[in-house]
This record gives sequence, C-alpha cells and structure tokens, in this order.
Amino acid sequence: MNERLYSTTRNLSFFTNQLTYGLICYIWICYSTCKTFKKQNHMDNTPTHSAQAEMLIRKPAEQVFQAFINPEITTKFWFTKSSGILEAGREILWTWEMYNHSISILVKEIVPNQKIVIEWNNYESARTTVEWIFKSLGSTGTFVSITDKGFQGNSDKAIAQLRGSTEGFTLVLAGLKAYLEHGLELNLVADRFPKELGE
Repeated sequence: MNERLYSTTRNLSFFTNQLTYGLICYIWICYSTCKTFKKQNHMDNTPTHSAQAEMLIRKPAEQVFQAFINPEITTKFWFTKSSGILEAGREILWTWEMYNHSISILVKEIVPNQKIVIEWNNYESARTTVEWIFKSLGSTGTFVSITDKGFQGNSDKAIAQLRGSTEGFTLVLAGLKAYLEHGLELNLVADRFPKELGE
C-alpha cells in the first residue's frame, strides 16, 4: 500500500514538474512572440513628418507657377543652375554654386498652374516628396503651399532635417515674393550660410 502510494506520489510529482516546465515554456514563447510583434509593429509604424511653408504671392497663378517650372526665373531666388525645365517623368539636376552642392530630382507630376510634385534626396537619410499647390485667389494673387513629406522618426537628426526644410522653403517663398512683386533679388538662400562664417 505504502509502495503504491509512493509510486503514485512520485508520478504525480513528475507530472506536476512537467506541467510547470511546460507552462514556463509556453509563457516564455508567448512573451517572446509578443515582444517581437511589438518591435515589428513599432518598425512598421515609424512616424513620418512633413515640413510646410506657405505664402501669398500677389501675381496670377500662371506667373507664379512658371517661376518654379522655368529655371530662368527660379535661379533669381533659389538655385543657381538647372539642367532643364520641369516636365513630368524627367530627371533634373539643380545646383547651388555658392555651396558647391547639386541634387538630382525626379518630376512626378505636373498640373499646369495648380500643382508640382517631385522626389529628391536632399537629406542624408531621407528621400522625400515635395509638393507645390497653387491656389488662385483671383485679383488678390496666388496662395502657394509647399509641403516636403516623408521625414521618418523622432531622432534629433530627423527633427533637424524637418526644421531645415521648413526654414529653407520659407526663404524660397520670401525670395519669390520679392522678385515677382518688386523685381528684387534678395539673395536669401545664398546669404543664409555666408562662407565667412566657416572661416
């Protein structure tokens, strides 16, 4: 009787140990899976941000639109050289000679007097999409909205790129306004980083 009881107790103890071990393994697998899912879910939902600059230009939409399409005009307030006018599907090279900097852009969409969309890699770790929207306000002029989309993450580097894009396009619109409305070339882009500061 005692021997049978001992054997039953031993078997029950073994079963309990196996069950405990199995539960521990199950909990660990569930934890690991959940942790991996959270990590993957975090990666798949990396926050993206956009920079935006807007300005009323007191000129007709066609004239304001052409200021960005035609490099003979754009070079008066933004870059200094371009390989051609903007046309959908074309790759264009823009150059800022004062900074010895060039960038290739891909023109994604052109809607005459209404919209321009390009892709560029103006930042070390981000290829972004820039969209211009031209809204005619009749005799008042044209409201221009520029949005630079696709900045990923919340790192200091991403935030600095976002801030730089916002500032840069604000200067571009201010320069455009001065040139189209008053015929002035303010050299805002060139004067933002004078070479003397680096000496």
